[in-house]
Amino acid sequence: MTSKYLDFSETDLLNNGGIYTAQEIQGQPELWQKTFQAVVRQKNEISDFLSGIFEQKDLLIILTGAGTSAYIGDVLEGPFQRNTSITSKAIATTDIVTHPEIYLPEQKPVLLISFARSGNSPESVQTVKIANSFCNNIYHFIITCNPDGELAKHASKNNSFVFLLPPEADDKSLAMTGSFTSMLLAGILISKTYTMDEQLRYLKTLVNYGNTILSDYLELMKSVSKMDFDRAVFLGSGPLRGVARESHLKLQELTDGRIICKHDSYLGFRHGPKAVVNEKTLMVYLISNSPYVQQYETDLIRAVNKSQKGIYRIALTENGLNSLDVDLRMKASCGEEAIPEAFWSVCSILPAQIIGFFKSLNLGLKPDTPSESGTITRVVEGVNIYPYL
Repeated sequence: MTSKYLDFSETDLLNNGGIYTAQEIQGQPELWQKTFQAVVRQKNEISDFLSGIFEQKDLLIILTGAGTSAYIGDVLEGPFQRNTSITSKAIATTDIVTHPEIYLPEQKPVLLISFARSGNSPESVQTVKIANSFCNNIYHFIITCNPDGELAKHASKNNSFVFLLPPEADDKSLAMTGSFTSMLLAGILISKTYTMDEQLRYLKTLVNYGNTILSDYLELMKSVSKMDFDRAVFLGSGPLRGVARESHLKLQELTDGRIICKHDSYLGFRHGPKAVVNEKTLMVYLISNSPYVQQYETDLIRAVNKSQKGIYRIALTENGLNSLDVDLRMKASCGEEAIPEAFWSVCSILPAQIIGFFKSLNLGLKPDTPSESGTITRVVEGVNIYPYL
């Protein structure tokens, strides 16, 4: 029997250049389980490495990466600081490379947590080099999908720890899908390795949520992708703002820039950006699972509905909120216990990935390699690295 991915046969996906993207999107719930198991296997080593570092006075944790990998830090910044009670900041390698003197303290201890699919982005490797020479007390925790990447090879045994994701996390397609969610999940788990039993409960619910979105709403999202929209807006609060940022990139790159996207927070969207909404705008609302935050989000949705509300409106919710005035409300929960906001963020990227995949096919593109001109590549090219003066 021929395998099917995202409702396409394996043969069809091979013919239209979407086999890897489809497999990688659909395989994420299983990959999350494997990621959890990988953290459990190395729990003691991870704890031994981090415990002494976490005890250092005035420690600064920097969550870094480039592109999608940087957005992992955007999502994790708040949860990581909350879980560790240590000042944590998301700073992209693309910022550190050009302005290390702004972002890297010379005298304070720094834990640099680097996220990288391939580990071969020149900015990622250069950031490690600069940090080693710029900071007097630097430690590296590298979370990567590629054991043979330059980033993993540059790790020093004295001040570094390399955590490798399961092999399936190393996406073969251009767009990062499973690599994004599995590295994000690993970051969440690593911030609280001492509560793995509790986190296993959340992991099981997360997997159920992912499977629900991928099964119950697949055909609906496929239909949405056929609509005549040429721009899309993704909104999220707190950690979900980082997911909204990754969502906007995912749809935009999978459609080779033919769908122009924007992201923002709900409150931030009121301050000018709301002007981008027109009759051909797809609105995607990533709803927090905090009742307090939802008050602000539902207010914004009502405000948008009173003016130009776009061609179609989607809301992803964990549960409840039946009164939301949108065209499609996707409910992930089937009665399970609510999960922490950080875990909820992991599956909240799925709508953008799925719609981006189908829209790419609708536009006659190949989802595995959607950039027809070669402008976007799996590993960034053309970056010259200069010695820091």
